[in-house]
Amino acid sequence: MKAQNVRDLDEHELKTKLKEMDEQMFRLHFQMSMGQMDGLKKVRQMRKDRARMNTILRERELAGEKK
Repeated sequence: MKAQNVRDLDEHELKTKLKEMDEQMFRLHFQMSMGQMDGLKKVRQMRKDRARMNTILRERELAGEKK
């Protein structure tokens, strides 16, 4: 997910997507440990997207404190 697309989401949508990603990452890690899937590339991309979302949430939090 591109940073601009993430910035267009509101706070509630971001938190919902983060929860969904956490669940999906758990399932992917579990599948990889069982040898069912070779999805390392997908896990890496999801980790980056998750970090991007957390960064944007933190930016908004800090911007709210300054005002």
